[in-house]
Amino acid sequence: MNALGLRSQLSDILTSAASLLILLIGVRLESRSGWVIAGGLLTVISLWAWHANFRRYRLVADLPTSRVASAPQGYVELFGRGEFLPGETLNSKLTGLPCLWFRYRIEEEENNRKRMIDQGQSDDTFVLRDGTGSIVIDPSGAEMLTRRKEKWQKGNLHYQEWLLLPNDKIYVLGEHSTLGGAATQLDLKQDVSLLLAEWKRDSTSLLHRFDRNGDGQIDLQEWEAAREAAYHEVRQQHQQLYQHTGVEIIRRPADGRLYLIADTSPDALSKRYRRWAWIHLGLFFIALVGTAWEWF
Repeated sequence: MNALGLRSQLSDILTSAASLLILLIGVRLESRSGWVIAGGLLTVISLWAWHANFRRYRLVADLPTSRVASAPQGYVELFGRGEFLPGETLNSKLTGLPCLWFRYRIEEEENNRKRMIDQGQSDDTFVLRDGTGSIVIDPSGAEMLTRRKEKWQKGNLHYQEWLLLPNDKIYVLGEHSTLGGAATQLDLKQDVSLLLAEWKRDSTSLLHRFDRNGDGQIDLQEWEAAREAAYHEVRQQHQQLYQHTGVEIIRRPADGRLYLIADTSPDALSKRYRRWAWIHLGLFFIALVGTAWEWF
């Protein structure tokens, strides 16, 4: 399972649980130093959680929602409905439902303890459409926020499945780029070198094509002929790529910025992050005041 996706679903709940656990430890220690240590840890955790939520709140709130037809290249926010790519479909791992994306987890319970049996998620691309056009979404590496979660139990096995379904409203924050077409960035020199390296691995074919004097070796003149042939072949391949219509795609930013996919509106997502930011900020000040009180 994608660790980013799991963290995006559970980080606030886990942070709250960790805060409660720290308070319980402070109570069990029954000492001034215990309360100071617990308060200090709670202060750090709350400050980190506030920063993470506030950062996401500002990203979602400040970046305007683009329309697919006019979306600029680079970091963008889009909102529309999810669809399958033409002629393709995907079924979830556990329930077999047609879906755009799924994540699943299977755990075995023994002696009131759960052990992971299997987990995973899909990385198939799908389409987002907003009325002005459509764009391909690559979910690989994205933080996934989905409200559609199913869980059930059979014997001592516990099953969980998260889904994005066709026609779900989908919010995407990620990197917009064009693959293929006139916008394609190609490196002629590098591609010629790669092609020549590929030819050298098949020495029999290389000799058959370019050993003009039949001595079983490729001399400098024959190697120059091979380079010229590779150059023309790569140039033709590049021209074909430039002539094809480019594919518009959203994927994980190469610079490490947040890549987020959610089945909710930008406004609802912004309110969610703002609410949790205030909650954690309040916990931070409570912990800070409490720690200072015990310390002094």
